[in-house]
Amino acid sequence: MKMVTAVVQDQDAAKLGKALVKAGFGATRLASTGGFLRAGSTTFMIGIDDDRLDEVLDVIKHSAKKRDQVMTLAFSMDTVESTVAAPMEVEIGGAIVFVQNVEQFHQF
Repeated sequence: MKMVTAVVQDQDAAKLGKALVKAGFGATRLASTGGFLRAGSTTFMIGIDDDRLDEVLDVIKHSAKKRDQVMTLAFSMDTVESTVAAPMEVEIGGAIVFVQNVEQFHQF
């Protein structure tokens, strides 16, 4: 058995959730926050049999797309007076996926 943990951007979460249900996967959905951009994200925890790993990864891959977005980021130098705000194109979205072996699974 495997535990798949997928972190996706909030705007991809509904699409992924529906795709997982359609494909017959159960998932626990948790609200989370991204690191560098501090953007909203959703973490899905999915327990699956080993033989369905490629299938669930395919569902995630096709539901969480990378995209470019222009964002204004503030960079602080040594003092407040030297803070610089600059528009930058950054890649957002996609999914970060962790796959772990599960020794035991219990549902009470």
